[in-house]
Amino acid sequence: MSTYHPLSEAQAIEYARQIPDLFQPGSELTSHEIGDGNLNLVFRITEKASGKSIILKQALPYAKVVGESWPLTLDRARIESEALIIEEGLVPDLVPHVYAYDADLALTVMEDLSDHVIMRKGLIERNQYPLFAEHIGRFLANTLFFTSDLGKNQQEKKIQQGRFINPELCKITEDLIFDDPYRDAETNSIEAQIRDAAEQLWADSALHFEVAILRQKFLTNAQALLHGDLHTGSIFIKPDSTKVIDPEFAYYGPMGFDIGAVLANLILNFAGQEGWSPDHESRQAYRAYLLQTVKDVWTHFEANFRALWNEHGVDRVFQTPGYQDYFLKNLLQDTAGFTGAKMVRRIVGLAHVADIDKIENSAARERAQRMALAIGTSLIRANRQVTSIDELIAVATKESAVERGFVL
Repeated sequence: MSTYHPLSEAQAIEYARQIPDLFQPGSELTSHEIGDGNLNLVFRITEKASGKSIILKQALPYAKVVGESWPLTLDRARIESEALIIEEGLVPDLVPHVYAYDADLALTVMEDLSDHVIMRKGLIERNQYPLFAEHIGRFLANTLFFTSDLGKNQQEKKIQQGRFINPELCKITEDLIFDDPYRDAETNSIEAQIRDAAEQLWADSALHFEVAILRQKFLTNAQALLHGDLHTGSIFIKPDSTKVIDPEFAYYGPMGFDIGAVLANLILNFAGQEGWSPDHESRQAYRAYLLQTVKDVWTHFEANFRALWNEHGVDRVFQTPGYQDYFLKNLLQDTAGFTGAKMVRRIVGLAHVADIDKIENSAARERAQRMALAIGTSLIRANRQVTSIDELIAVATKESAVERGFVL
């Protein structure tokens, strides 16, 4: 019989008190339910005397953003905990430490990162993070390479893949990214001012063809263990540290989906600068920083990935001259397509991004929305022709200029 029940703050404190070697016996603990957005309960437990704190994250049996009418598996808590532990083994400086996992309560106890900020908030505030591209490029290279057939014993990989099937959360992605935005779905959230652009999406059969190819890859191409939801709201950051959190959507899928998620959110903020930059000059400067970061993320990823392949590759056949170049060319093309799909979903799908939705000026918000859709759809259309990261960036540059009334 299940002992699961959602914790109250008082119960969270008592649970934390029982975890060995964390807090002093009998010390005063406080709890603050901070939430994490759409799906879970999150408590910060703090020891008053020392200031030491931890995070208790408990999965709810439904989507918090919708309510009990949208049930969700509690097994996602196990998936998140196991994914974090695997990631910590590969990039220990880039994920929070997991202290404990409780299957009965669907509860993960982990390191508190309250000295960091959510990257999405930092970008909206127009901060710059000089180490981010190297950090996230290394995170992507290590987690994707060492969980793939390139860098992991292929029989062990198949066994591990079985632990990360994650059908319910994959179904959310399959619908919200690769289906609903391209039809008049009830779950879509579309502002009236861009209804015409959404209707163009629904009628564009050539675009749907490219989305179908991307969807098929997401459904069937089990290349590596993905984070599965690697947006700037799933990254804690400060100038000298980057921490990736919330891999509850983890599953075995196409590598480009994770890379594309990172790039998409940088470019969504690029579009959002219509509302966040105070003047043309500062807007241009910050957009240049964002696009340089896009390039640097891919460059650091590729350099790390190639080095790992050359030193740790487990398959003799994959060392065939030319195959590495072929693989990375296809991966870049996948990345371009998934970048576009993630952008489109964030404008017309169920859950948007604060980078654009929080722009108060409706005209600036509309410009940002249309720019993001233009860039996203262009990347989807062009994905199978992209041959360099510069070409991906050129799409964003061209479409931003067109949407703002300039001709390049």
